[in-house]
Amino acid sequence: MRIFRLLVGAALVIFAIWVIVGEQMSGASANAVVNARLSTVRVPIAGDIDFPDRELGSFVTEGETLASVSDPLVDAVRMGDLELERAFAVAEVSRLASLIDSTRAVMVNLEDRSARFTERQIAELEIRLQHAQERLDLLGAAGQGEEIPLSGDAQSLEESRAREEVAVLQNALAAARSGVFIGDGYNDAPNAEQRRVELVTIIDGLEADLETARSRLAAFTDRVEDERLSVNRLTEAEIAATVTGRIWDVLAADGERVQRGEPLLRLVDCDALIVTLSVTENVYNRLRVGDAGQFRLSGSGDAYEGTVARLGGSGQASLYSNLAVAPSAQHLERFDVALAVPGLRSDPSLSCPIGRTGRAFFEERPLDWLRAFF
Repeated sequence: MRIFRLLVGAALVIFAIWVIVGEQMSGASANAVVNARLSTVRVPIAGDIDFPDRELGSFVTEGETLASVSDPLVDAVRMGDLELERAFAVAEVSRLASLIDSTRAVMVNLEDRSARFTERQIAELEIRLQHAQERLDLLGAAGQGEEIPLSGDAQSLEESRAREEVAVLQNALAAARSGVFIGDGYNDAPNAEQRRVELVTIIDGLEADLETARSRLAAFTDRVEDERLSVNRLTEAEIAATVTGRIWDVLAADGERVQRGEPLLRLVDCDALIVTLSVTENVYNRLRVGDAGQFRLSGSGDAYEGTVARLGGSGQASLYSNLAVAPSAQHLERFDVALAVPGLRSDPSLSCPIGRTGRAFFEERPLDWLRAFF
């Protein structure tokens, strides 16, 4: 019995030593804090801020309107210049269209005049041909013995001239009916027709100019619309949340005059939670990116599985320039590690627990079964 008690006591001592050594030598952080990336919301245009009251820590969703900025003194000189140039282009299009219409009206009138001239010219030639034919018939009758006071040579000469006149008039009439006029005192077409042909060429040139003017007008219209949009954007703009998270810091007040690109507020991104921690050099040198780890919240004791996302080394204060929680002086004296813990985002009871502290562990410990039980 005495030996049994000695064996049991020795076993308990060995177990206690194993637990103490295992707990102390397992890879663990000295401190760990839930952290997240900051998103700086900047003013898109210069102007006066209309910023409704929002408390620090207020929850916002990505795309939610947070404030607006307006500038009643926006420069619209370029807009005015473009509208003036567009007005000139409209006037040019109207002028050319009106000129084409009036020229076409003149051309139609000339077509009517040319048609009437052709009709009357053909009628005149028909009349002259008729009388010339009658004279030729009379001369032919005289040659057959009818009494006409002409000698033989004179009769022959007159008959030749009459035949010539009939032939010439027949030729002129045939040409006129085909649209070509021959004779002394005019060209192969009446003056109205020649002028109409000239106007066709002029109208072709005016239509080409009109098409160019319309293209220029379309270009000015597009430029005016683009400039109008630009002026509208510079006159008033809404400022929306860039991430889903909480308001971390407010950098401008309602009614304040701000400049383009000036920071308005900072948001903490609740969809980008990480755990930042520091470890000893011995533990740090055993870690690799992608190694498994566990984060346990202080107070609740809830444990969340994670993986090593970054090994920052020692004294890396610059790594925290865009994070919500800055490192302590003691943290910078040790070796920095960042842990990705997806469970912190999916746990509805936590609600973006930025700043909550705990410890991180990278190896199993002897009392993990007891912690899990409790």
